[in-house]
Amino acid sequence: MDFHYPAGLYTDVRIEHVFETRIRYTERNLEDCKEQSYSAAFIRVYDGAQWYYASSSDLQGIQGEIDALAKLAAPSDSLDESPVYQRLIPHTDTALAFVGRELSSVPLEKKLALLQSAMPIAEQNEYVTLRKYIYIDSYKQQEFYSSKGAALLFDRQRLGFAVSVHMAAGEKLMQTQYSKAGNVFPDLFGFAPELEAEIADCEDFMLRSEPVEPGVYSVIFAPIVTGVFAHECFGHKSESDFMIGDEETKKEWMLGKRVGPDNLTIIETGLEPGSGYVPFDDEGNAATKTYLVQNGILTGRLHNADSAADLGEGVTGNARAMNFEYPPIVRMTTTYIDGGTQTVDELIAGTENGIYVKSVSHGSGMSTFTLAPSLAYYIKDGKLGKPVRISVISGNVFKALSDIDGIADDLKLLSFVTGGCGKMDQFPLSVGFGGPHIRIQNMQVQ
Repeated sequence: MDFHYPAGLYTDVRIEHVFETRIRYTERNLEDCKEQSYSAAFIRVYDGAQWYYASSSDLQGIQGEIDALAKLAAPSDSLDESPVYQRLIPHTDTALAFVGRELSSVPLEKKLALLQSAMPIAEQNEYVTLRKYIYIDSYKQQEFYSSKGAALLFDRQRLGFAVSVHMAAGEKLMQTQYSKAGNVFPDLFGFAPELEAEIADCEDFMLRSEPVEPGVYSVIFAPIVTGVFAHECFGHKSESDFMIGDEETKKEWMLGKRVGPDNLTIIETGLEPGSGYVPFDDEGNAATKTYLVQNGILTGRLHNADSAADLGEGVTGNARAMNFEYPPIVRMTTTYIDGGTQTVDELIAGTENGIYVKSVSHGSGMSTFTLAPSLAYYIKDGKLGKPVRISVISGNVFKALSDIDGIADDLKLLSFVTGGCGKMDQFPLSVGFGGPHIRIQNMQVQ
């Protein structure tokens, strides 16, 4: 598209063309079934000191929005000296990864049939008292133009479904959610054995689990738990807009600091397939592979143009907005701990008195963290033992990283379609995360 860009100002335009599907059942009652398409735009103007924003679903009115924002700004003859302006890199590219495989071409009947095929599996367990099913997909084709000459056309796509079950055996209760996600419709096939195993594991846990004896344990995380830890307990602190104007935080997260063992590497990238795939961010900067930690040393952090300018670093392709209604802020894409060289069996065999955490219901953290396990098991004398109920595992992020003494070779990158990442009222943003099995010493378990 051609726009007239006001002199002395930086301007960019982000146009989104979106197709979405949402289906929801409770038991076999269809409660929501909707497909929708829309196009809209987010417009920004920068004068070297301040950003001015507008969003609109009227694509014909974009020039009017640019002109209105320009009247609020103060044009500058020295805009090109602004560190923020210098970090807005004008890429010109087309990256349409999903053309020919768009979810809009999959008939709605096939999406309904996929969700319905999960119902007999969830219905066959005698302890299940309530079942809910949801299917979500989204295809977004994005255009990006700027006064510096950027001209981008790229797309993103994600889809998935989730089965939530509530179980009861007398006063014993349990609930879980199985989910499967990907980028194209065939990614969702072949889920039956996984769903059956998840329900069986939850039945066993409900019937046999016992309260944990509080204390300090060696804890082994399964890949999904490692991913939650990497995202919630480390990734958010790597979003460097938290550091703007905060000298203590800058000191705490100083690059070059040793934070873990030599074999610990934590990576953040929008280039991996899955729910965190973002080839260009919402400022038009290209995705990168950022080593947040490399060989135990803090080596990187995540940036948009503003935070990169403040810290004197380069952009990383992490300026993201939930949709056209929001400005881009520093957000993760896919965050993971890299694989090691040990096997899972070696990690378990080398644990005399510990806990194996197979899944978690939620996690949170900044300098300190908490994880709430949903499925966990004792490890006694190098062997998995009884299921154990744990309220919370907590600790200091840097101490936990330094206490990692085992990293397995089974790296898994995981995708999600329900929920998402939340920050500054922008929820839910699609991200991915993962890692291998890891073992951490001296974890506080309650």
